[in-house]
Amino acid sequence: MDIQITPAKLSGAVTPPPSKSMAHRLIIAAALADGVSTLENIVPSQDIEATLRCMTVLGARWEAPKPGTIRVHGIGRGHTFVDLPRFDCGESGSTLRFLIPIALAVAGGGVFTGHGRLMERPQGPYADLFREQGISWEQRDGVLTVQGRLSPGEYLLPGNVSSQFFTGLLFALPLLDAPSAVLSSTEIESREYITMTMEAMRQAGISVAEKPGLRGFEVLPAAYCPFAGAVEADWSQAAFWYAANFLGSPVEIQGLNPLSAQGDLAVASLYWRLARPGDREIDVSGCPDLLPPLAVMAAVRQGTVRFVHAARLRLKESDRLQTTAAMLQALGGTVEEGADSLTVQGQPQLLGGTVDGANDHRIVMAAAVAATACAGSVTVLGAEAVHKSYPDFFTVYQALGGAFHVL
Repeated sequence: MDIQITPAKLSGAVTPPPSKSMAHRLIIAAALADGVSTLENIVPSQDIEATLRCMTVLGARWEAPKPGTIRVHGIGRGHTFVDLPRFDCGESGSTLRFLIPIALAVAGGGVFTGHGRLMERPQGPYADLFREQGISWEQRDGVLTVQGRLSPGEYLLPGNVSSQFFTGLLFALPLLDAPSAVLSSTEIESREYITMTMEAMRQAGISVAEKPGLRGFEVLPAAYCPFAGAVEADWSQAAFWYAANFLGSPVEIQGLNPLSAQGDLAVASLYWRLARPGDREIDVSGCPDLLPPLAVMAAVRQGTVRFVHAARLRLKESDRLQTTAAMLQALGGTVEEGADSLTVQGQPQLLGGTVDGANDHRIVMAAAVAATACAGSVTVLGAEAVHKSYPDFFTVYQALGGAFHVL
């Protein structure tokens, strides 16, 4: 779906959708429990549907008694597998990386497939760890097959890899029959996402202890317990409405938890850093998903902003350093792309133009918000990419006064 947006200010109140990151985690914790859990404020998106689908393959069941609520019947410890289960992870990197260790612990492995760029995204940290344990690891023609049993012990990861690797191991290790630990060889980036994982596990009765004075986490054997939980609003999606505000649209953002463990809560303070004129350097290692909306803000202010420690953005749904730069350049912005950085030179106004959405939901949403303050119309190619995480984004955008039509 290609759309053409006519510049118009947005106004009104908006509640961001539920946190996709926390929804993944609560669904997995509930699916591993021995019993029925009730989860509130679950909104279907392609990524969440991928996690529900994969946990169903492991033996969980779920139903939706009413919109926004699901009941998850967990697998406990009683499910057995004759053949390796097959998992279609869609385009969800979280689903794939969370499920690999879980499948090894529960089913002795699995066969994983995906769509888009998913199977091109690096899994090296897992491959190295699991081969050391004698686990078979083969990736060929977009299909990853892992086979073997996860063993208790210490798992060492570099701190600068995606927190998804830490999360997958933390979910799986309580299922083993002896204590284990996940250690980091360097300072951990994106620690807030690990905090979210531990919170989801805590709701299911699993305690993870941070090792005093060390970069690591201790996990004891334990059974996941059923629970009732609710997903809070998503700070990463709220960031696009923060950007709309920054560009002059009076949007009231409601329903956010100011004490959230979500790392993208950082958008609230970064907004004010960017609101003051002058040059800035912003480290996005702990909040990489914020780069597209932050870059839109940076494009229409006085001063230059350099976003650093951003190399992992090249491994998202698109090469997000390149596609963010291309999006702003297409709209008349001045951007310089580095190996692990993006430098945006502010200017009074963007011009408009045609943006390739690059099959990346965050690029599409950033372009739509940028369009509200452009001098001319903005055409966004592949706008349907928003279904990955925010299916009703354009419905909300239009309700706030956004003007567009489908080409």
